[in-house]
Amino acid sequence: MTTKNIKPVIKSRNEPFVDRVATRIWRETPSAHNPYIAETCQCHGYDILALAEKRSFSDVIFLLHAGELPSQQQSQLFETLLVALSNPGPRHPATRAAMNAGVGKTNPAHILPISQSVMSGEHLGGGEVSAAMTFLRKNRKNTPEQVARERLTQNKQPDEGDWHITPGFGSRFGGIDIVPERIAALLMTLPGKGPALDWANAFVKPLHKHNIGWLSTGLAAAVFLDLGFHPRAGAGLFQIASSPGLLAHGLELANKPRTALPFPDDEHYFYEPENNNQ
Repeated sequence: MTTKNIKPVIKSRNEPFVDRVATRIWRETPSAHNPYIAETCQCHGYDILALAEKRSFSDVIFLLHAGELPSQQQSQLFETLLVALSNPGPRHPATRAAMNAGVGKTNPAHILPISQSVMSGEHLGGGEVSAAMTFLRKNRKNTPEQVARERLTQNKQPDEGDWHITPGFGSRFGGIDIVPERIAALLMTLPGKGPALDWANAFVKPLHKHNIGWLSTGLAAAVFLDLGFHPRAGAGLFQIASSPGLLAHGLELANKPRTALPFPDDEHYFYEPENNNQ
């Protein structure tokens, strides 16, 4: 039986496209002299120049995603978190990607996108933030101590590497990550904290005796939920927060030679020989 003369059946999806782009976020008033140039720009009804004059960058980020300006308490909570997350540090894989791109003479314009491709991931990145937000939303009506016991039972400690019992919470280099713990303690003193941060803080306490604590991704997840953000926004917001540090580390090495970063010697390369008996 031959099929070369059979023609595929083409069906129309009958999906009409809109005539123009529509957005509720941004409104531009065209210039009287050139309709392709904006005379004024408004973000959710607020003139962008007025925002530039009176509000912070973090307030405008909140406005873009929430559709309204934050309250004073929300603004303080969001600003504090963004500053605390502004540099993930040279131990973070995304920062190392930025540093390698910089010292490798990558176009400086590409340093941030390269590092953010790593920061989007499921390990200490944006993907983990979204997953942690989903976890917190799913369990917010359950007792945090009971959920902690269940997660410890369901997720056995691995023989090697860190123990992450759920997205956003785990060990780092075999122990509790100290800086996120301190950031969490600071955030817990702010009047803008909400039920997600309270729940997560109670969840993490029984984990300490297992050398498990807050990760920066879990911390971001709890605050983003308290600010009213959806999990799908969590990854991108986390990437925005980390951008200043990633770019700074990459640019720091942009004019330095390749020898500015260590290169492992032969003794630090490991491989497993092939088993010819199989």
